[in-house]
Amino acid sequence: MNDPTPKRFAALVLAADRTSKDPITQHTGAACKAFAPVGGIPMVIRVLDTLADCDLITTIILCGPPEALLTHCPELKQRIASGEVSWLPNLDSPSRSAESALNHIPDDMPVLLTTADHALLTPAMVQSFLRDSLAAQCDATVGAVREQAIAATFPGARRTIIHLRDGGFRGCNLFTFNPQGRALVRFWRQAEDLRKRPWRLVAQVLGFRAVFSYLCGFLTLQRALASISEKSGINIQVIMLDDPCAGLDVDKIEDLVLAESILNRK
Repeated sequence: MNDPTPKRFAALVLAADRTSKDPITQHTGAACKAFAPVGGIPMVIRVLDTLADCDLITTIILCGPPEALLTHCPELKQRIASGEVSWLPNLDSPSRSAESALNHIPDDMPVLLTTADHALLTPAMVQSFLRDSLAAQCDATVGAVREQAIAATFPGARRTIIHLRDGGFRGCNLFTFNPQGRALVRFWRQAEDLRKRPWRLVAQVLGFRAVFSYLCGFLTLQRALASISEKSGINIQVIMLDDPCAGLDVDKIEDLVLAESILNRK
């Protein structure tokens, strides 16, 4: 008999700056990127508020920013002190931070991973993604939106798009991991270690047959996923989100301007 009660997730938020010269940090004068205000509210607070409003999430863990910076965001510091949010120090890369944080989450609990710069994230996006992830018969899921949805809603917005035979796709910084799927984070770390050796990275993540197919314009999303699943040993599925805002994070100043204009219209 199927359990009618849906599983509840631990939410893990990565909140460390990738560089000391982050353009958002420099533009806003914030102590770190996660504290940069979007519509007058620090990005990280927007993300934490969204996660707190999701009934499929029972625990929120924040990885970073460094403890010495927490005094620059009193509201975050209060949430950590009250136990509403658990804080962990970040390590020297996103994958290592995620891998370390997973050790603090019970092995049998599914995990949602997102980032503190997802300023337009809403409870509806997260709930939809989690429900579809629970329904998927796989070890890990990745959120994505179609290029057409972003282009139709935000013409002129520059986004990094993965162009495949069956269309263009943009990641949403939303991932889930079932217990076996957590091994994907180790695979991510191995790939991250090879980022300065691109051809070894290609071989590690996709395999040369998939890359050749991509270069020839034959690679589909399903085949790309199958290649990554084969290489990692993890069954991965993509969850498509309808809201194009799911594909908009705040990495550049133009992203910040766009995010604030969207919030002002709501």
